[in-house]
Amino acid sequence: MTEAKLAIVALIDAKADKADEVKTLLTSAQPLAVEEQGTLSWYAVQINATRFAIFDTFGNEDGLTAHLNGKIAAALLGKADELLASEPQIMTADILASKV
Repeated sequence: MTEAKLAIVALIDAKADKADEVKTLLTSAQPLAVEEQGTLSWYAVQINATRFAIFDTFGNEDGLTAHLNGKIAAALLGKADELLASEPQIMTADILASKV
């Protein structure tokens, strides 16, 4: 198994009346994450009524870059004006320790 070395944390704030649509978009993106060879793990979570987050891990920079340029990002950013209250906060991080 490839060791996760990099991560993306994306914070997503839905418009109050669009939270259900954001939830549907994120849950429907799971099969797309499965298709991504360089994505080791992928989580979409709901923090409160309108705040969501995505956390993904990668073994290398190529996997991370492919994900940022992939179908999930395109689907989310393609509907950002319609669904989101603000631009998603997308942060990359180095994984210091993990348990799998």
